[in-house]
Amino acid sequence: MPYFNSTAISRAEYNSATRVLQIWFVESGGPYDYYGVPQHIFDGLCNAASKGGYFNDHIREQYGD
Repeated sequence: MPYFNSTAISRAEYNSATRVLQIWFVESGGPYDYYGVPQHIFDGLCNAASKGGYFNDHIREQYGD
């Protein structure tokens, strides 16, 4: 499970079998679950220069509850 040096997201965990992404936020904790997330989206989050920006652009509205 990757830990991030980010002001928005402290860590994330991804289950490729269920396609569930769990995210822990710096301010509000977690985990928060996001469903149906493809592997490439998780990989993009891990590689993004801005974790919060990537989350807002690619995860928040598309895979939220």
